[in-house]
Amino acid sequence: MDKIRIMVIDDHDIVRHGLRELLAGQPDMDLVGDAINGQDGIDRLRDFQPDVVITDIAMPVMDGLTVASLVQEILPDARVVVFSMHDKEAYVKQALDCGVLGYILKTSPSSEILKAIRDAYKGEYFLSANVASGVIQKFLGRRTDDEVKKSGYDLLTEREQAVFRLMVEGKTIKVMAELFCLSPKTIEKHRSNVMNKLELHSLMDLTKYAMKIGILDPELWKNQ
Repeated sequence: MDKIRIMVIDDHDIVRHGLRELLAGQPDMDLVGDAINGQDGIDRLRDFQPDVVITDIAMPVMDGLTVASLVQEILPDARVVVFSMHDKEAYVKQALDCGVLGYILKTSPSSEILKAIRDAYKGEYFLSANVASGVIQKFLGRRTDDEVKKSGYDLLTEREQAVFRLMVEGKTIKVMAELFCLSPKTIEKHRSNVMNKLELHSLMDLTKYAMKIGILDPELWKNQ
């Protein structure tokens, strides 16, 4: 039987070590590698070739939502499970929008973590029992037209959303081009589309907007 190849991306040593011990006891799972932040994880993704990526959301250098988007670009068949201490619906929504299949709280029992991995591997969704019920139905394409119109972010393509998140993280055009394996000119075009669709004109405006819609939370990121 082929084992599920798993990669863990988390900036806390205790989390990575804890998951390593948990996964070591599973006959159908193999921890193929880990990384201490999002950038480190993306850099190692092709080397590890995981089936499932477990990532935190709030991390230095690159957040987990951007990681989730880039995983879809680099390894389209890989599944992503978020392992976070934050249960706000805004984060769950953004994670699902990024293609995440599992969202597990760090207070969840081991059984939920393992089920999330196995379900994601099968292409199925799994949310922690402590996350508000009905979140998947609410955010997976079932919003009303009025709800969609409330946020210009929803009008951005998946690539533009990823570029937007990298912009507010302070990534340069050159860095974004390398991450997406695109030309700087193409990234410039995506950047222009983001600014035009959101009707914003500066990085400060983008940052304020990101905080307003919950992509940047001052409390969440202040220590990053």
